[in-house]
Amino acid sequence: MQSQAAAFIRDSAKADGILRPSGERALLIDGRAAADRLLEKVRSEAETLLRRGIKPGLATVLVGDDPASRVYVGSKGRAARSCGFHSVQHDLAASASEADLLALVRQLNADAATHGILVQLPLPKAIAATRVIEAIAPEKDVDGFSPVNAGRIAIGEMERAFVPCTPAGALLLIEEAAKALGRKLQAADALIVGRSNIVGKPMAQLLLQANATVTIAHSRSADVPALVGRADILVAAVGRPEMIRGDWVKPGAIVIDVGINRVPRDTAPGEPPKTRLVGDVGFSEAVKRAGAITPVPGGVGPMTIAMLMANTLTAAKRLAGS
Repeated sequence: MQSQAAAFIRDSAKADGILRPSGERALLIDGRAAADRLLEKVRSEAETLLRRGIKPGLATVLVGDDPASRVYVGSKGRAARSCGFHSVQHDLAASASEADLLALVRQLNADAATHGILVQLPLPKAIAATRVIEAIAPEKDVDGFSPVNAGRIAIGEMERAFVPCTPAGALLLIEEAAKALGRKLQAADALIVGRSNIVGKPMAQLLLQANATVTIAHSRSADVPALVGRADILVAAVGRPEMIRGDWVKPGAIVIDVGINRVPRDTAPGEPPKTRLVGDVGFSEAVKRAGAITPVPGGVGPMTIAMLMANTLTAAKRLAGS
């Protein structure tokens, strides 16, 4: 059964204009445009809740001072405030103990003003991330990482599940690309490269529930190029810069590149080193063969935060009994 969150996302996904010509062959899938449309829908529904005296609340937790994590948490807080949410960031020192963090999670679980809890990963090595994630109340686990939500997704109980934000956003982009190309997900051959609990495994579950035929490739898989060459839908989430070459891609395939990798940029002699972002797919090659493809940056990335806001709104509605 379609979940409340999924129904809300699909109602928001009438996103004509998120695909545009690339100048090469493939259509470019504009994740920023899709995210903007979804966030506008979230703002509108949050205003409706507020008129009923319900203000969606998102609590973010940052342990330590990792610069990238601080940027990510800050962007999530800004997005929440822009949607009209109650947004609180809790900062713990890198020396904080696991007991300190678990005590904060319990406090947030009991806080009626907090509908969604996000503990930014990775955590310091002294803290077991699994125990922390398990401690978050499933009804407030808007990241969708808890074993309870993972289990609900696995057995198809989507009505009560929270889907992890990145695969949820990727599925929306896949559906929009398939619609633009005049295709169906049913019976399509889908390949996910990467088997993480955050992206690869839930992405496979979502595509299975869309009736695609799904394969997961990983570091021990044999002949990954051949697997890629058969895929009508390719989701790359392996975390290796441009590992998947363009000439592996099946002509006309839908390519969703989840990878965000920072690599050196060419600079003139004497200039300070610079970097650039690339995905897990060799974009300049793949764009000449794919039917539709996400760029990096500007593809899946913006959808992740938008989906987090959608999940938080859904959590508020569920906890309010609406």
